[in-house]
Amino acid sequence: MDLKDKKVLNVNDIRKILPHRYPMLLVDKVLDWEAGKKITAIKNVTANEEFFNGHFPHYPVMPGVLIIEALAQTAAIFAFMSAGAILGDDATVYFATIDNARFKRPVEPGDQLVMEAELIRNMRGMWKFKTVGSVDGQVAVEAEVMCAIRGSTEKQ
Repeated sequence: MDLKDKKVLNVNDIRKILPHRYPMLLVDKVLDWEAGKKITAIKNVTANEEFFNGHFPHYPVMPGVLIIEALAQTAAIFAFMSAGAILGDDATVYFATIDNARFKRPVEPGDQLVMEAELIRNMRGMWKFKTVGSVDGQVAVEAEVMCAIRGSTEKQ
């Protein structure tokens, strides 16, 4: 089965789409996606994450920039899946902009961050999304993100 035919993607599928690797791969699973509309993915936040050693030892919380990065990676997966493409060896997904970011609750070890990205527009390889990250049904962060695909892609 081709990736484009799957609605649920595991981490091995995600690695075929994104160039990120540990410790920067921040999407564990895609729960569902609909081409041209939206995607839902998860990040299982564990106490073993290296950043918790310093952020903060007395009260560990996931850094906001990494939460935004996880949302951007979710959006990038969506862009590739919607385009029916996979990365070529020289392709990169760039995080282009972030607007209207609002942090509403901390993300802590043991949380499952549910990430949603809804397409606002796609023009000439620039993809803009409304994103939301939530934990236990509570919104943790909202932001608009834009990503750009540069380099070669191959059709699936």
